[in-house]
Amino acid sequence: MFKRNNKSNHFKKIETIIGPNIKVKGNFNGSGNTVVEGFLEGSLKTNGNVFIGDKANIFANISAKTARVGGSIEGNISVKDHLEIVSSAKIKGNINCSSLSIENGAILNGQCFMSGIIQEEIKKESKINKK
Repeated sequence: MFKRNNKSNHFKKIETIIGPNIKVKGNFNGSGNTVVEGFLEGSLKTNGNVFIGDKANIFANISAKTARVGGSIEGNISVKDHLEIVSSAKIKGNINCSSLSIENGAILNGQCFMSGIIQEEIKKESKINKK
């Protein structure tokens, strides 16, 4: 989905950029693609895609359609589709996504919930219980 150090086709139209020398405290709500290369404290919610740079420092919960995560994050991550965690990532928090890839070297201290799998299991159990 994403290539290392490359903002893929999902990021052709970027709505918000927090550059490497920027420190922001606040809650972001939007619908477009977001790139965070600097410091963010608060929350980040978007219907678009999120790219977290390898040197970013984030103290926030993140909610997005897809995400590529590098850098340091303290907070929960909720992604509707695919979550890519690259080798530079250090995450302290829970993640919830439909699909996941984790590169060797990444650190994740938290729980992982795969919502797509859970939903399929619930449907199967429901069909079995009806019989």
